[in-house]
Amino acid sequence: MKTLLSVAAVAALTLSSSMAMAQNVAVVNGKPVPMTRVEMLASQVAKSGRPVNDEVRAQIKEEVIAREIFMQEAQKRGLAASDDFKAQMELARQTILIRELFADYQKNNPVTDADLKAEYDKFVAANAGKEYKARHILVEKEEEAKDIIARLNKGEKFEELAKKMSKDPGSGANGGDLDWANSSSYVPEFSQAMTKLEKGALTAEPVKSQFGWHVIRVDDIRDAKLPGFEEVKPQISQQMTQQKLAKYQEDLRKKAVIK
Repeated sequence: MKTLLSVAAVAALTLSSSMAMAQNVAVVNGKPVPMTRVEMLASQVAKSGRPVNDEVRAQIKEEVIAREIFMQEAQKRGLAASDDFKAQMELARQTILIRELFADYQKNNPVTDADLKAEYDKFVAANAGKEYKARHILVEKEEEAKDIIARLNKGEKFEELAKKMSKDPGSGANGGDLDWANSSSYVPEFSQAMTKLEKGALTAEPVKSQFGWHVIRVDDIRDAKLPGFEEVKPQISQQMTQQKLAKYQEDLRKKAVIK
């Protein structure tokens, strides 16, 4: 009977030990390191978009064990009681709590498909119509612009004059090329003058804007080519989500009593 009891006790102890090991990733210097730490870190890795396969999980386990070793050494040296450590822990606590607040707000106040479609429709309304492939030469004085127009009318090449004389660093080096754009992309004076031109036409008089004097030529005109809703939906969603969160933050600041 004693032998049977002894065998039963050993078996129970072995089973208990196995269950304990299943709950722990390791025992470091006699202290169990719970498997939950591995799961927590694996969850963070997964949230970052990285797949947690067997190789990654093995790396995570090693990381958890290494952290326990270093933590034990830091605690042995009394670093957990230092003012610097406490200050950093408070900042970390604030950061995590604020992040959770914003995540909770976004979870309970999502941007709907209706919101996204309405924003897309506004984009289409603002950018529909004609697009212009224009060139311009920007100078400081009206007389310079008039001289350029006269030289162009005599047969000099627009692109060459733009490279030599335009003060616009963005387009000058490219022969004054502004590429395809909606008229709303430009300042009103420029836009009004450009939209009056036919394809291939040049402004008869210099156009004054806040930037200086422009000589404009329209190389081509086409109906606006806008991306489809599904194509830009992710970008609109990200933008609206950020805007919504920014408004929430601003509303909280406005409601706060600050003395």
